[in-house]
Amino acid sequence: MKDKSIILLSGGLDSLAALGLTKEQYGIDLALTFDYGQKSAKEEVEASAKICNFYEINHKVIILDWLKEITQTSLVSDKKIPESDFGTNESAKNVWVPNRNGLFLNIAAAFADSYGYKYIIFGANKDEGETFSDNTEDFRARISKVFEYSTLQKPKVIAPLINYTKDDIVKIVIDKKIPLEFVRSCYRSGSKHCGICESCNHLKKALIKNKAYNYINLLFGE
Repeated sequence: MKDKSIILLSGGLDSLAALGLTKEQYGIDLALTFDYGQKSAKEEVEASAKICNFYEINHKVIILDWLKEITQTSLVSDKKIPESDFGTNESAKNVWVPNRNGLFLNIAAAFADSYGYKYIIFGANKDEGETFSDNTEDFRARISKVFEYSTLQKPKVIAPLINYTKDDIVKIVIDKKIPLEFVRSCYRSGSKHCGICESCNHLKKALIKNKAYNYINLLFGE
């Protein structure tokens, strides 16, 4: 019997690419999407559902209402969402959600332990690893080690994009024909990507770098 896996899926570029790249190799069977009161929760859930339908995998939305209550991140509060301060300490603090990746991966590990999933996939990448410690190879390796003690299944955490930049990831998505039209990377709510928040700027720059102008029009309405 082929090993099966679980993936953290926000509907954004990184998790979409991670799914498209590893779905067959790791037998991804279930995607978890988290609603912790972020402004773009509805859009992220909808995008993730479309992606799961395309790849024919199961999809579960996890509600974490209490997480919103213990953070002042601009993703959930009235604070201004950062726009062009790429990778600065102030920008990082502005969008930081307490122990988010650690929490999400631990929840995924509970599912893995219950249903026998051997791997947990998540979209950590090189760009974000330079700013956020929970997007690094060191973090991936250490939390995998923790699961050897905290679970019976001992799932291994896989981060297939760990050495890739956003520019690299967009190129991979286009080359591999991963459905970029379903992506939702914006920090704000709305029918289209806002085009000015930090996440949108990262995505737009990567699309321009890869001359993917058709997706700029599709996603941003430009």
